[in-house]
Amino acid sequence: MGEVKRSRFPPALALFLLSPVIGELLSGSSPPAEFFSPFGLTVLLALYGSGAVVVRELRVRWHKGVGSVLLLGAAYGVLEEGLMVTSWFSPFWVDLGVMGVYGRWLGVNWVWAEMLTIYHAVFSITVPILLVELAFPTRREERWVGKKLFIALVVVLGAVTVFGNILFSYMMNYWTPLPHLIFAVALMVLFGYLAHRLRADWGQQGQKALPKPRVLWLVATVASFAFFLGFYGLPSAVPWQLLMLYGPLLIFLMVRFLKRYDWRERVSDMHVLALTSGALSWMIVFAVLQELDKTRTDTTMGMSIVALASVVGLIWLRFKVKKRLTVSQLSG
Repeated sequence: MGEVKRSRFPPALALFLLSPVIGELLSGSSPPAEFFSPFGLTVLLALYGSGAVVVRELRVRWHKGVGSVLLLGAAYGVLEEGLMVTSWFSPFWVDLGVMGVYGRWLGVNWVWAEMLTIYHAVFSITVPILLVELAFPTRREERWVGKKLFIALVVVLGAVTVFGNILFSYMMNYWTPLPHLIFAVALMVLFGYLAHRLRADWGQQGQKALPKPRVLWLVATVASFAFFLGFYGLPSAVPWQLLMLYGPLLIFLMVRFLKRYDWRERVSDMHVLALTSGALSWMIVFAVLQELDKTRTDTTMGMSIVALASVVGLIWLRFKVKKRLTVSQLSG
């Protein structure tokens, strides 16, 4: 009965809301005062929410796995950062900091572009999709929206991208050259093509039994901290060309580690939850620190509450997943 009651809340709506919550609110990119403003929330939902639902629906329609979700998430990252806010190319983007100079070559902020593409692929798209599918397990392989709503979300995503491109270009007084925009579109299409071609069971058929969930949580936590601390800490220590190898190296090590295991085991839901929880660990810790940061010029009040709500939500989901697996084992 509990599963029926939970499913009354549309999973597509849950994903539509959760993606911007993780990608913008929990990360501190848009603290509560900015996130919950009518204009800001509308734009973020149209962008993140539509993007996450579209990616998830493509995964189901194409009968693909999490590898394709990551690649489509990378395509979304190109869409947001390269085509909408144009932070890939503009030297004046407010969040760039030293990366407006460090790693800038041929009119592209290369280190920033790499970091944000990985960030959006993992945190804005893949993690929210996995969490919502854990919350609605019986609907994991179903389409959550019909054809008309799917098309509407694609249109909304395209419209907010064009709107954002014009708005931010005007605000920064920097209009991205056409060849750069074509480059971003081509890269986005390439990620989409690779996602469509990738096998559904890619990375899932390892030979080793899954380790205890806490092992995966620890690995994901270390990877999360390594990702953010590396990209924000290394620019002062290494040439940018060397730092460009850092992201691919982290991806390679994480994929190689995870591909050793057989992810077809029924108990893998707890392991997926451990991975996603570990991935969010840095953001949860950093959310608290941001509220204490006196150097920020924007209002970060409420970030500690966001962090606490995130922890409570993950604990609640863990309880639900564990209860479901226990019932399944008893009935089996």
